[in-house]
Amino acid sequence: MLKRTPELWRWKHVENPFGRSLALVAEADGRIAGVRALLRWDLATRSGDLIRCLRPVDTATDPDFGRRGIFRSLTEAAVGMATDSGIDLIFNTPNKASGPGYIKMGWEEVGPIGVMIRPLLSRSRKAPESLAPDPVAFFDPDSTAPAGDPIADRRPLGLRTQRTPEYMRWRFAGHPTARYRSITGDGEAAIVRPNHRSGRKEVVVSELFGDGRGSIVRRAGRISHASYLAAWFSSGTPERKAAIRGGMIPIPGVSALTLVANPLRALPVDVFTLSEWDISLGDLELL
Repeated sequence: MLKRTPELWRWKHVENPFGRSLALVAEADGRIAGVRALLRWDLATRSGDLIRCLRPVDTATDPDFGRRGIFRSLTEAAVGMATDSGIDLIFNTPNKASGPGYIKMGWEEVGPIGVMIRPLLSRSRKAPESLAPDPVAFFDPDSTAPAGDPIADRRPLGLRTQRTPEYMRWRFAGHPTARYRSITGDGEAAIVRPNHRSGRKEVVVSELFGDGRGSIVRRAGRISHASYLAAWFSSGTPERKAAIRGGMIPIPGVSALTLVANPLRALPVDVFTLSEWDISLGDLELL
């Protein structure tokens, strides 16, 4: 569970390279009754078109004002403002409590975000943050580029966040609470996040770069001191193929998240088809 700190808010809603967030406040009886913040995000299509998006990522309602429709009112107001300002698409991964509310407001489900895992034999008592030995460090796209420059991003195979240096620094090097690490070698790179889940040490593979052989996934398993690796990458992408080559197995019927979308205008891609999205957990987690 992330700590809700002023630093995390500033990172998401002020320092975001896609622009400052759209934030709305509801007032009632002279008090703040609710807050709704939507993160700006850009996606690129296969043909290079830019899709300007918003992602509802933070919401809060004062318990004294519960069951007054504040969540819905703020969301509908945000959609209206987004439409007027030229936003193309709103998408997010709501939890089980808020998901039905989005559907009632006309959003549609794109599909479940599955899980890939690789169980590890190592059961070291070391904390998973000790992803030694070298070369393992906090992610810096200027110093961890194997085989030239792996973040010279490949061509999108669907809706894809462009992995520019500015995005990578903000997303992984600049995160105020999550401890991302990079692992490099043999023309590949991985960005991973140590974590604890249900009493077990896991390492989330957020991003993969390189030639797709999967050796970097196997290396992450050797040095992670965790119970398992976890990841998700869109079907048919080089990253998913590399994850499978590295020993990761898709788990049928198990989903970490559910993607929903609300297009605000006609788009050159079917956003309700999951195969039209070229994304990973690095795009979706910790927001």
